[in-house]
Amino acid sequence: MLSRDQNDLLTRIGPGTPGGELLRRYWQPAALSVELPPGGYPLPLRLLGEDLVLFRDGRGRPGLLGLHCSHRGTDLSYGRVADGGLRCVYHGWLYDIHGRCLDQPGEPQGGARRDQIRHPAYPCVERAGVIFAYMGPGAPPLFPNYEFFAVPDGHRWIHKYYHECSYLQANEGNLDPVHPLFLHRFLPGSRLKQSRVPIDQERVTPAYDNRVQPPRVETEETDYGVRIYAFYRVDAERTAVRSSNFVMPNLCAVGGGPVPPGDGYLMNWHVPIDDTHHWRFSMAFKRSGPIDQAHARERASVTTADFRFIRNRQNRYLQDRAEQRTETFSGMGPIFVVHDSCASESAGEIQDRTQEHLVASDRGIARARRMLLRAVQNVQDGEDPPHVIRTAEANRFATLNVTDETIPAGMSIDDYLKRRRAALDPAPSGVSK
Repeated sequence: MLSRDQNDLLTRIGPGTPGGELLRRYWQPAALSVELPPGGYPLPLRLLGEDLVLFRDGRGRPGLLGLHCSHRGTDLSYGRVADGGLRCVYHGWLYDIHGRCLDQPGEPQGGARRDQIRHPAYPCVERAGVIFAYMGPGAPPLFPNYEFFAVPDGHRWIHKYYHECSYLQANEGNLDPVHPLFLHRFLPGSRLKQSRVPIDQERVTPAYDNRVQPPRVETEETDYGVRIYAFYRVDAERTAVRSSNFVMPNLCAVGGGPVPPGDGYLMNWHVPIDDTHHWRFSMAFKRSGPIDQAHARERASVTTADFRFIRNRQNRYLQDRAEQRTETFSGMGPIFVVHDSCASESAGEIQDRTQEHLVASDRGIARARRMLLRAVQNVQDGEDPPHVIRTAEANRFATLNVTDETIPAGMSIDDYLKRRRAALDPAPSGVSK
């Protein structure tokens, strides 16, 4: 449970708010590259409570500017991309990607004082089909060198989904090891389950069935966030172990997406539009080879061309009660992101965490919140929060991984964790119990 003040700290993300200042210390996805093709038109968008315009200059470089012209406030997304920047349609003022005013054609000498104009502008980088922006103060940190960005293009899959709720409650759903046993469960004999990707002769991904064994959850802090282990009893001889990760400040690394367990992972980056809406940028990669594009298309098929869910809160996610009796636990089809959106959005635009009751399986969520609250304080004290990357040495993420494996039932959890930490961490941290 959080107090009301703590909940506000983490969910109010506009300019000048403590939570917003924290999120602005990191690179954040702004748009997919396909939304801004070469030669394309300026794209209006809202990010972290600010109205902005994204465009490419004549060299193809992305630029993110304040939406309203510094002259008389006209919307720059109606502007013309020309002459090395973006021209306002009202009086022709020209801005480059850095927010410099290059020309004021209605003024003598093209605006003798135009160099004094510093229009709001944010640095951008483009990686792996996504345009990222840094909206914080000072020099941007290094861009994170996650494994997703290092694999060949065909080994990656990217999509985004619009959510009508706070970013925090959707990201916390990624850290919950119990909900898949219910929310995403296929009922015995379900025909819909056959569309899942096989793991082996017995299981499909994710490997959830009608037998629910409460997991034991262990957590540990890392340099990037929180690592979470869930231990499930399979039978008298085997224990299944699945790991997931909270990554500061608003993303995760988990199993799922169009990737078999252990051969890569899924990163869900939950980026606030404002306090009560956000984008989920889903980015998955496969180490061993190209991703099955048919499966990837299935994952994207649940949205319209503008990345809104076909099944949504307004139509009650097209829940089918007949399907719920015979095929799936939720009655909302076989694609898990739809189920997740229902669970997150139905908690309210901003979940009232003063009314919740956390339990043992919520250890990962509780620890992530504690880290976020400390990070807010770091920023208020003038310090870098965790996982703001300033050195090349800190920009290596061999320890950021997702596992799905089976161990002998007789192996103690402590012995397993020692083995995993030795494999992952040169200087292991302590384990929370």
